[in-house]
Amino acid sequence: MEHNIFLDVLSSLQRLFVGYIPAAILGGFIGYLIGINGTIYQICRRIFQIPHSVPPIALLPIALILFQETEAATAIVIFSASLWSMIVNTAIGMRHFYRQSNHFRAAIFHTFHALKVSIWVAWFTVIAVEMLVGTKGLGSLVWDAYKAGNVNYIIQSIIYIGVIGCLLDQLLDLSGYLLVQFVSAGKKSAQENNKK
Repeated sequence: MEHNIFLDVLSSLQRLFVGYIPAAILGGFIGYLIGINGTIYQICRRIFQIPHSVPPIALLPIALILFQETEAATAIVIFSASLWSMIVNTAIGMRHFYRQSNHFRAAIFHTFHALKVSIWVAWFTVIAVEMLVGTKGLGSLVWDAYKAGNVNYIIQSIIYIGVIGCLLDQLLDLSGYLLVQFVSAGKKSAQENNKK
């Protein structure tokens, strides 16, 4: 079992971000457009629940047939996994934003909630895809350890997967918190200037 844990972590993170970042940008934009109009939101919410309800890993065989290449198929599956979560959760967040009289804290909270849900789904999908077709990555490391009967490697891999997932979650939490503080500070200084 020839694995370098550092290279496996980098490989998994690369797959994650190649699929997740474009999906977060596009999904956030589409979710925003859907969420600003109540009628469109009600129509699209039901339509988008259909692709959102399909487990992303189920798309892997179709992606492999279409792209004939593992990395491209993996990127598309991770992109799709993140996209629908991002669209649905951003649209829900925008509806809460408008219901709460354009409350920016609510908008930031729901946007970062959408980012967190999407990255969770993407991370789970990365590991599952690597277990099925990956030649490197943490998912592949877990599966190779299982085939070799190496329980220590399985446990180590699961710990790495959990720690990285937790760090990604904490990073988004911290970014959301800092953005809320920045917006709050800006509002306070604007109010103070208006009083003067």
